[in-house]
Amino acid sequence: MWFSYLLVYLHFVIGFNNVLAGNLMLIGQVSDAVFTPFIGFESDRTNGFCGYGKRKSWHLLGTICCICSFPFLFNACISCEHSAKWAQFIYYSPFVVIFQFGWASTQISHLSLIPDLTSNSQERVELNAIRYAFTVISNLLVYLITWLMLGIHQTDNANDVVDVKGTLSSQDTSKFRDITFVVVGLGAVFSIIFHIGVKEHNHEGSEEDKEPHTPRSSYSAFEDTDEEKIPFINGQLKVRKCLTVTDWLKQRQLYQIGLLYMFTRLVVNISQIYLPMYLTYTLSLKKHYIAIVPLIVYISGFISSFLMKPVNYVVGSKGAYMLGVICTVGGCVGFSFLQKQVNLIVFAPAAFLGAGGSIILVTSLSMTADLIGENTGSGAFVYGTMSFTDKLSNGVAVLLIQKMHPCGDLVACCTACEWYYKNILCLVPGGCAVLALIVLITLLPFTIGKLNVKENCLDWCCIFPAKIRSRCSNSIFHRQISE
Repeated sequence: MWFSYLLVYLHFVIGFNNVLAGNLMLIGQVSDAVFTPFIGFESDRTNGFCGYGKRKSWHLLGTICCICSFPFLFNACISCEHSAKWAQFIYYSPFVVIFQFGWASTQISHLSLIPDLTSNSQERVELNAIRYAFTVISNLLVYLITWLMLGIHQTDNANDVVDVKGTLSSQDTSKFRDITFVVVGLGAVFSIIFHIGVKEHNHEGSEEDKEPHTPRSSYSAFEDTDEEKIPFINGQLKVRKCLTVTDWLKQRQLYQIGLLYMFTRLVVNISQIYLPMYLTYTLSLKKHYIAIVPLIVYISGFISSFLMKPVNYVVGSKGAYMLGVICTVGGCVGFSFLQKQVNLIVFAPAAFLGAGGSIILVTSLSMTADLIGENTGSGAFVYGTMSFTDKLSNGVAVLLIQKMHPCGDLVACCTACEWYYKNILCLVPGGCAVLALIVLITLLPFTIGKLNVKENCLDWCCIFPAKIRSRCSNSIFHRQISE
């Protein structure tokens, strides 16, 4: 709902002008961008709360923050409903910040579980596809609930429909409130199921971490220290991969895949934000289409997510991403040719956009998991870095689009809005898809996850007791790490 309906709600229902609505979304995106690397770092560093898994602990904290703050965002300003818009802006801002902290906590911790659960690349693709499929299902439920609520509203009292273009009004406040309560309630139920059903591996206390095993084909000598035994293979210390933040910042692939993920998110989020505006102003469709057409987008994405595993197996992750770019650009081109008051034909480019967005998003997440490889101890930092660029770029993009709006500070829109929203929906996601393709081309000669690392042994000793660290403080290891 954040991307799909926040601007719609603030502009049509609350009455914020374009700039004020964009500024509120920017606050949310910047907050998310700031919180994300912090949460990623802390999620890697901490051991969890009260013995609970460290990833699930942060997920639980984020869930509580979302439940407590999100209903206020899509509800009228309590005791200040008729106050000046700047006062309402101040009222909504703290709830936006709290929600974004919660959202960052749940997103980063949930993504970081995938490399922890399996080291197999194909299984990670499948897990990302399943994760995205359920993301699509949740969005489908949001759009179905919205369609139902707006349909009931239109049936019960046709006089509440606002302007001649069929958009929303302040009379729809109660409908958005009810939608939010239902959505938050469902989210809380499935979060409980997640915490009960998913078992997180113990990073600190597992027997594998405490006592690394030697392959049968190699001989090993164990040299005793005071109370601990250090495993050696062919006279060299056997250690597991444990990249630090400094190590990651030296990796070129981190920045390449970070850019790829940023452009991918811009494609998905900008199209999600401005599709309702395009349907309302450019095509002059009735208001229930802001639920129906996004529904088609997500149904297409849902179907595509189940095809990701065989497609990835046949053409690889890079080939799958190229296929997604083709579908995305095709959808954007299709939207550019649509005329006013079209009906069923709008579903065709929506289906292409949904399929393309699903493919590139699942593939970019799988590439990120491949980049992390077995370095799961710092996986949350990597996801946090990716999300930082994602959130900040989306916030800045939305603010620029809102500030460049031909109606500026006005609440009502003029005829220039028609071509403006068409250009935004077609050029921004399509252009970002092309830029993502350029970044992907720079990755073609390389194997994702194959990193050149020059490590001090002390960086690797995070899995060994503190007593042995002095043993390896003078050793330098030159390792080439690959998935």
